[in-house]
Amino acid sequence: SFEKARAPTPVRSFTDFLQLLETHCPDNTEPIGISVAGVIQPENGLINSVNIPCLSGKKLGTELSDFLNRDVYVVNDANAFALAEATFGKARNHNIVLAIILGTGVGGGIVASGRILDGLSGTTGEWGHGPASTARTGASLPRIRCQCGQMQCIDALGSARGLERLHTHICSKHSDCEDVIDAWKNGDESASEAIDVWLDIVGGALASIVNFLGPSIVIVGGGLANADALISALDQEVRSRCLVNPGYPLLHTAECGPEQGLLGAAIHCHAQSTQ
Repeated sequence: SFEKARAPTPVRSFTDFLQLLETHCPDNTEPIGISVAGVIQPENGLINSVNIPCLSGKKLGTELSDFLNRDVYVVNDANAFALAEATFGKARNHNIVLAIILGTGVGGGIVASGRILDGLSGTTGEWGHGPASTARTGASLPRIRCQCGQMQCIDALGSARGLERLHTHICSKHSDCEDVIDAWKNGDESASEAIDVWLDIVGGALASIVNFLGPSIVIVGGGLANADALISALDQEVRSRCLVNPGYPLLHTAECGPEQGLLGAAIHCHAQSTQ
């Protein structure tokens, strides 16, 4: 491991955030790559971060560069994850890579020909903020307001917490997502129904993306990626709903370990600083 330090991220004070980076950054002029949770507008570098509100409204790369007196390159954490997997993971040598995160939230990034696709607003790959649909099962869904303000987003119902919400909605009792998955594998009826609705929501949305984008591989990260049986079932759901079933598994769990974001940030930094 190349880890030198680990510290909690200051979320309320931008001054504390700056000082933390200054404390842990080597005292030289080499450029720095940073992976951060938030939407970064490519045109001006403005960031909107729900998880780290002190960063919202900041031109983070510019302000960090001025403060640290060196070049700083900031990349969205899901894009960093996608870039790491497309460069060193199972997705290497694939032209179009869709990397998705299924964990506390639902997100993702797209890499084409080795480059991150940012799009106009920096939201490319943010597939979690669209309406959840149960086209196959026809199941009713709990009315949940997503953090983005919309009702019944894929993020709110397709994440780990979303699976728990579905299970509670179906059987009127709360269980952790790990327990729901274990119960499903053991044949529990209510858990199986919750998993089936979850597969309907997430698999249907992913199939639409695969039809539109045409990736040759989909890399899965986040906490739910640790449930091999669930990802295998999701792969079958996605391929059964694609216009053309490729005949081989599309979904694969990430290979680059828990620090894909740091690896992706380093790759992004090197690419930007050597242009």
